[in-house]
Parts: sequence; C-alpha cells; structure tokens
Amino acid sequence: MLSPNVETFLGCDASFDEARIVLYGAPFDSTTSFRPGTRFASHIMRGESYGLETYSPYQDLDMEDTRIFDSGDLELCFGDAEQALRDIELRAREILAANKLPFMIGGEHLVSLGAIRAAADKYPDLHILHFDAHTDLRDEYLGTKLTHAGVMRRAWDLVGDEHIWQLGIRSGLREEFQWAREHTRLHKFDLKAMPDAMAALKGKPVYFTIDLDVMDPSVFPGTGTPEYGGVSFKELMEAAILGCSLNIVGCDVVELAPGLDQSGASTAAALKILREMLLKLEEPFIRGPQMV
Repeated sequence: MLSPNVETFLGCDASFDEARIVLYGAPFDSTTSFRPGTRFASHIMRGESYGLETYSPYQDLDMEDTRIFDSGDLELCFGDAEQALRDIELRAREILAANKLPFMIGGEHLVSLGAIRAAADKYPDLHILHFDAHTDLRDEYLGTKLTHAGVMRRAWDLVGDEHIWQLGIRSGLREEFQWAREHTRLHKFDLKAMPDAMAALKGKPVYFTIDLDVMDPSVFPGTGTPEYGGVSFKELMEAAILGCSLNIVGCDVVELAPGLDQSGASTAAALKILREMLLKLEEPFIRGPQMV
C-alpha cells in the first residue's frame, strides 16, 4: 500500500484506502528537445497550490469534499527513459489494480506513455483524448523512439487507429500531419472539435492527457516548447472540465516548466486547471450520481 506524502496538493489528504483518485508526480524531462525544467513542476505545484482556494466558483465544488490521495513524486532515473517509463507504469498499475483513478503531474510529455501502457493493459479498448500544441507523432527523434516528440506515436502502437483524438494541434512535421490523417483524429488550432470528441468517446474508457502548451504562450510562457496561436486559459479550462465528464480511467497534465516563468503565472494557470479537473472527476461522489 502507498504511504501518505508529507506535502500534498491542496485538499488531497485522503488516505489511500478511502481515495477514489490517486495523484502522483513524474519529475522527468530528459528527452526535452528545447528548454528543460518540467521535472520541477509537480514539486512546485504542490507548494504553490496553497495560494488557491479549495472552492471553485466555476463548478460550485470544493476540494475539501473530495477524497483524493497524493502519493508524492516518483524517483525516476534521469538517464534512462525506458526505466523511468517502467517506474511510472508500475505506479499506475498499482493504482489501477486498487480500482482507483491514476492522475499524474508531469514532467515532459513522454511520461504519459508509462501510464497509458498500464491503462491500455487494463482497458483493451482504451481511447486517448489529447490536448497539445504539437502533434507528438514522430516515429523517432535524433535516432530514438522514446521522446516527448513521439509520445502519441508510441501510444498509437498500443491503441491503434481511430483511438486517439488530438485537439489544439498547431505544430509538427508535414509528415506527422499526413500520417495523422490516416491514423488519428487530429483537429488543428483550437478545441472546437470537443463536441464531436465527446460524442465519439461517450461510454468508452478514456485516458485524458493535457500538454499545457496547448495554451498560448501569452498566457502560459512557462513551458519548454512554446508555440504561438494557442487557446486561452478559459477555453482550456472549460474543455478540460467537459472532458472529465467522460469515462476517464487515467489522466495527466504535463509540460509546465515553472522556472521559465518567474512571474508564477504559468504555475497559477496549471494549478487551476488541475483543481478544476480533480473537482469534475469527483463531482459524482460529491453531489451524488442523481445530482450530476
């Protein structure tokens, strides 16, 4: 059984046994192709979360009413991506085996692959909902197949065609966009395809991964590979809340690099996205199924 973490994310102080969601950090950024620093996100987010209120006026829900266990950060081998992914997968498997929902804070986007491996093993018909600025569909980058630039290509290896919805995409190789036309449901530039995604994914087991660089760098500069032309904070928050009403079996938020935004604004945005997602996932248990 996992032991309590000394410092927890705001309101995530339930015991492992009573929790329905288990939060964990994956501080890894060794395949980052531009600016590193995402390994510090989960630690910084825990401390900074106490600048937030537990109550969300957006949803009329309160973190004090949740049952979430924060299991802390994994100790990951920075020099071995496959070993790091195995450790992440083991943590996600342990959570899934207890019939709880694993929620990961990255880390670079490659960390999602470890959790997706665990979820795909438990849910053979797993689908993925992916918000990002980048396609992340490279088969290899600088001669290696395990990088944050190819995490969705490696996820496709597990789930296959038509099982990955990609929204907000505005950057990638020509070949990646061409490949996506045949293999994923890629929607460029914004999150307006969410109603279609919601209809297609209804009732299916879904892993929900949000690369926070889907937001425009004018509101979220604290990320390793900023890409202009992104969505606003409010657009992302509303889409993230909507996505969490699906049959979510695992999720993550990744690619905050807090040291790249000394103002703290990017961390503040990431914290509110995380709070709203956790609250939406907990809503049926807070209000009761008949009230949702």
